[in-house]
Amino acid sequence: MTRHELDWEDEYSAPKRRIVPRVARAGGMGVVGLIGLVVLYYIVGMAMVHRVSDDTTFESENVDPGASGSVAIAAALIDREINKNSWVANDPFFKPGVLLDNMPNFQQGVVYALSRFALELSDQLGRTRGSSEVDKDLDKAAGLLKYPGNIWIWDLSTSWKPTAPSEDQYKAARESLLAYNKRVATGEATFERRADNLQGTLLRFTADIGSSSAIIDQHLTLAGGWGVDTKVDDIFYSTKGRLYGYYMVLRELGRDFDKVIADRELSASWARMLDSLRQAASLDPIIVVNGAPDGALMPSHLASLGFYLLRARTQLREITNILQK
Repeated sequence: MTRHELDWEDEYSAPKRRIVPRVARAGGMGVVGLIGLVVLYYIVGMAMVHRVSDDTTFESENVDPGASGSVAIAAALIDREINKNSWVANDPFFKPGVLLDNMPNFQQGVVYALSRFALELSDQLGRTRGSSEVDKDLDKAAGLLKYPGNIWIWDLSTSWKPTAPSEDQYKAARESLLAYNKRVATGEATFERRADNLQGTLLRFTADIGSSSAIIDQHLTLAGGWGVDTKVDDIFYSTKGRLYGYYMVLRELGRDFDKVIADRELSASWARMLDSLRQAASLDPIIVVNGAPDGALMPSHLASLGFYLLRARTQLREITNILQK
């Protein structure tokens, strides 16, 4: 090979050999940058979306005179969780909310309590007697609030066809509750403020709260140790949401049935029961720990929640016993 050929190779070939690693490095940096943007999207998105709204002073707005405060607060809670907070329990994979678990469990707990209340409205509070006709708006609301909270526009476990997402069903339930309450205010619909109706409603709430205590008790048998418990926070926030929903409804039922409560001298008992539910709904640990109930180092947040739950349940039973007399 001549000197001229060697010079040509040094001048032209060597730079070409250096281009390949530079392109590879640029491509690698692009992939890393893209991954970083995706991670940042989910982290920032989760921080922006996450909201556990356990404000026990929350009030409904623009309640018509004569309407039910408990029905109004149920509609207001649905509006807050769907339209203001954003429903995240059914978020698809491309939304940051899909990685959240505390907020969706809390939201579904709230809606579960509201679905139980809607059932009591259709079965008891919204009827003159057991033999009277079920109010159509209440019947519709009770059915819609039973809809699972994790359904997106596709539910591939049942069909490839598009379906109604959870939030649309709950929005429709809210509209039915508002329509019913408007008719209550004008005297066109029934909201029976009788002691036996209140008693029946409280009995069913008490039974449902008892089922929550059974779930906590079952999980407490696995408490303690240093392993990672991925279910304890789900149970905690689901129960917390349910108790929060019951607290808000019962707070307003106390106002709806203020005459019955006063006549039966239940004001003090009612206040104590609400206080127990309020304390349960307000528990807000930074990290939910499933420590042993007698643990010295790690707390048992489920046991703390269960204490207030059982105290509220006992107080509800005392109230129903007095209403029965």
